[in-house]
Order: sequence, then C-alpha cells, then structure tokens
Amino acid sequence: MMKCGHYPNTVSYFSFIKMQGLGNDYVFIDCFPKPTAQLIAKTDLPELARRVSDRHFGIGSDGLVLIMPSKEGDAKMRIFNADGSEAQMCGNAIRCVGKYLYESGLCQRPRLFVETLAGLRTLSLDIQSNVVRSVTVNMGVPMVQPDVLMRGSDPIGFTSVNVGNPHAVFFRETVFTDEQVADFGKRIGTHPHFPEGTNVEFACVRNDQEIDVRVWERGSGVTLACGTGACAAAVAAMRHGWTKRNITVHLPGGDLSIQWETEHEPVFMTGPATEIFRGEYKWEDER
Repeated sequence: MMKCGHYPNTVSYFSFIKMQGLGNDYVFIDCFPKPTAQLIAKTDLPELARRVSDRHFGIGSDGLVLIMPSKEGDAKMRIFNADGSEAQMCGNAIRCVGKYLYESGLCQRPRLFVETLAGLRTLSLDIQSNVVRSVTVNMGVPMVQPDVLMRGSDPIGFTSVNVGNPHAVFFRETVFTDEQVADFGKRIGTHPHFPEGTNVEFACVRNDQEIDVRVWERGSGVTLACGTGACAAAVAAMRHGWTKRNITVHLPGGDLSIQWETEHEPVFMTGPATEIFRGEYKWEDER
C-alpha cells in the first residue's frame, strides 16, 4: 500500500513560466537545469503540450515552449502547438524567450541569438531599468510566392508567404468576426491545397501605414495575435504596393511594428513580451 506523501515514479513536477505576447500565450519551461532537461528528454512532449494548453483541465495556453541550451546560439526554442504538433517558429513566443533569457540572468546582453527549427534568429532587446520592454526580432528573408487562386465552389485568391512557417494571406474589405475567422480559417488551413496545413491571415488595409489582421493558427486555431502571421500579412501588403515599408499591424491582442526595407532583406518585427505568472505543473505520464 502506498503511504501518504509518496507518489509513483510516473508523477513529476515541472516548473513553468506563463508568458504572452499580445495575448498569444504560452507555457514556457526552462530546460537549462540538468534535472529538467533529463525529465524533458523522457517526456511525451506532444501530450504534455496538449495537457498544459487545455484551458479547462490544464494551465491554459496556445502551446508549450521549451527554452533549451544551444550549440548555435544563446538558447534553442522548441514550440509545440495546443494540439501537440511542433511548429518551426513563433514570433510572439520568441520575444518572450528573449525577455526570459535576459531577466532570469541566463544571458544578460541586449542582443541575443535564438535557435529555432526555422533557423537562427537575432533578437534586439529594449531594456529599461533592467526590464525588457520590447523586443525586435530579425525574422529572416521572407519567401513570397505569386498570388494563388484556390479553386472550388467559391474561388478565392491569396498570397503565400513563408516566414519560417507557412502562411496564406487573404485581403478583405472588412475585418472578419471571430466566428468567420474560426470557420474560414479552419476550412482553408486544412484544405487539400495545403498538404501539411497552413496558418491563415485575414487582412484589411486601413491606409498605407496600418493594416488589421485576424489569424487562424495551424495547430492552435484562432489566436489574439501571431508574430509570423503579422509579418506575412505585412509583407504581402507591401509586395502589392498597398502600404509603406514600415507599418503597424493591428491584431486583437495589440499592435506590432513590421519593417521590410527591400525584397531581398529580412523582415523585422517589434513588439512587447509579458510574464503572467509562475508555478509548478503536476505531470502524470500515462504511457
């Protein structure tokens, strides 16, 4: 019989940090401590992501982010969506990683390098009174394809932009509602035209310096903001000549500044990162 205070070997505890960038929230686990790294190495990460992301039975988030040692940069970021699938890149999450690295003392420099599945990303931190107020991320050179017409009962045109992960950007005359984003986003994001799925943006141009964007994220659904999605929509608008090269992207969770000087240069994204709370998560591995 098990005595009080003793737990089976399948029960572990993860220390976590809940952070968000414009409401795009994630559960972060610092894997620099050796015991945590060893525990993560034997954990079913897709299942952990699904459980912690559950907003009723877990912590609640758009996904799980691991902050790990890197041989290429100051740290490595692995990100798992709420459905357990692994993503190549996340603009909002990487700003939070930069904030955590600096404020935790792991890497106290205003310029950091973070390894992702989409490549090494450079972060420039705006630091005031030893607190990271905003982060500018070099998102790399975007890959833009000619506009495509998705055929079906209701043909619709879109712009494909890859900013480390794939995006399909649709321009509308009015801003979509939550219900429309959820409905059309899921239908488009899982359409056979995209065998591996895609992130979907519905954008509306306000003027040559501002656009409104709603996002359906592959693996997470409707989110309040998406850093790579904001970059993709901005790049598409600039490519069409509808905006200037330095604009503000308005998302439900807040604003991002996007700059893209020329076709063959990287796109830069600037925005905030906020810590919400810290805690311990009880993990029962049922394998």
